[in-house]
Amino acid sequence: MQECIFCKIVRGEIPSAKVYENEAVLCFLDIAPVTRGHCLVIPKKHVENILEMPSQQAGELHEAVRRVAQGMLQGLGAQGFNVGMNNFQAAGQLVMHAHWHVIPRFEGDGLQLWPQGKYDNEQEMLSIARKLSASS
Repeated sequence: MQECIFCKIVRGEIPSAKVYENEAVLCFLDIAPVTRGHCLVIPKKHVENILEMPSQQAGELHEAVRRVAQGMLQGLGAQGFNVGMNNFQAAGQLVMHAHWHVIPRFEGDGLQLWPQGKYDNEQEMLSIARKLSASS
């Protein structure tokens, strides 16, 4: 993926504020942070989303997310953190290179989580559960 902005960051063609790196993973500060310290954790090998990611690669990313989150608690004094991943455009994925957002959280930081809805009734909920189960 020659034109992928994250691949260019991995190759050093675009500068980044690196936080953590190993052979398989790169973590750097998001240029549009939700809170100060908001990081992106990416696989160095290009995959577009979590569905394309082999299990070993997913495990390497998980370990990097864990390390970075621990660093947020210790190094920034964060009181918590959110981990999120958008997959496909409909879910808000802007760069088509798999990446996790790790966002340090502080009391009163203003970040709101998504609104919660509800099912119309138990039958609707069970019907959706069956559809998901049959496709998983």
